[in-house]
Amino acid sequence: MLSYLSDYAHVFGPFRLLHYITVRTVGAAATALIIGFVIGPWLIRRFRELKFGHGYIDSRTGSLGATYFDKQHTPTMGGLIIFIAVFASVALWAEPNVWVFVALFVYTALTLAGWHDDYLKVVHKNKDGIKSWEKIAWQTLVTVVALGILLWHPQSSAKIRELWVPFVKTAIIAHMPWWLLFVLIYLWIVGFSNAINLTDGLDGLAVGCTITVALVFGIMAYVADHVFLAGYLLTSHVPGTGELAVVCGALIGACMAFLWFNSHPAEVFMGDTGSLALGGLIGVMAFMIHQPFTLVIVGGVFVMEALSVIFQVGWFKFTRRRTGTGRRLFLMAPLHHHFQKRGWPETKVVLRFWVLSLGFALAGLATLKLR
Repeated sequence: MLSYLSDYAHVFGPFRLLHYITVRTVGAAATALIIGFVIGPWLIRRFRELKFGHGYIDSRTGSLGATYFDKQHTPTMGGLIIFIAVFASVALWAEPNVWVFVALFVYTALTLAGWHDDYLKVVHKNKDGIKSWEKIAWQTLVTVVALGILLWHPQSSAKIRELWVPFVKTAIIAHMPWWLLFVLIYLWIVGFSNAINLTDGLDGLAVGCTITVALVFGIMAYVADHVFLAGYLLTSHVPGTGELAVVCGALIGACMAFLWFNSHPAEVFMGDTGSLALGGLIGVMAFMIHQPFTLVIVGGVFVMEALSVIFQVGWFKFTRRRTGTGRRLFLMAPLHHHFQKRGWPETKVVLRFWVLSLGFALAGLATLKLR
């Protein structure tokens, strides 16, 4: 919205700065940070008054959660802090276009699904939350609507069909059929929604890794929209996606504010309200800037966590069929619980995973030049 003030630079010279994506990205990050700091304490207080705590210890982790402090009554639904800060900041600083609209649509829709899941858990004491088929149906509907908009809008209809991979100078598929595009976007939205959801098991872990991912994709979104940079780096040029850098800036600021309250010992948990939506937002943005497979590198911590669960369950079932006794690859899955079981303090696990996340982020950035 503020970008339109750049048209009045002849009236007030500094308004011309609002034309620049970099300025608005920094403004979005600062605004989201301030909003998060302002609304965070009030929302946390309201969650406590409404008794929006977990109310139970996850049966998978058992005493691990209670080893450090009483996590039973720490309020959840903290993802609302991130959502409000991101949405308000993007509405203020981003220039509206189809890319921004789709990103906010996916983020909002999955926030609603996550909130409903958390509501069933904390209010109705339903440990399972919404049914699996309901979650899958909602995620499918969100993907269908998002893809329909992208294929319909003239700014995105042709570009969204291109498929790019790291280390290759041109699109490997110039015009994907709609069904292949749907399958891939669906897998990325659902896959990273669940991956961040699995990572969100320790104080500050998921949100800290999200910050590094958002930082990298903010840079990549800016490059994708910049004719010279995209040409120099031999990456896809997608006009208008620079506004997604503003979205990433807002996401970074909001996550920083949330991390202030979510750092150990956490005052609030993200819950499915945050984790499901953040994964979907990052997944769809990766596709819109033609960096879906780069997300597998940049979001390496999320991928590790998801794969640890897949391998754990798969190996257990395989060995049970072969020997009659199921065996485990890890002491516990997701992976962060494995290291807890080995005796690592929660803060050490989180910090070391942050280090890994930063390393994956740098590796992902390197793919921009290695082609």
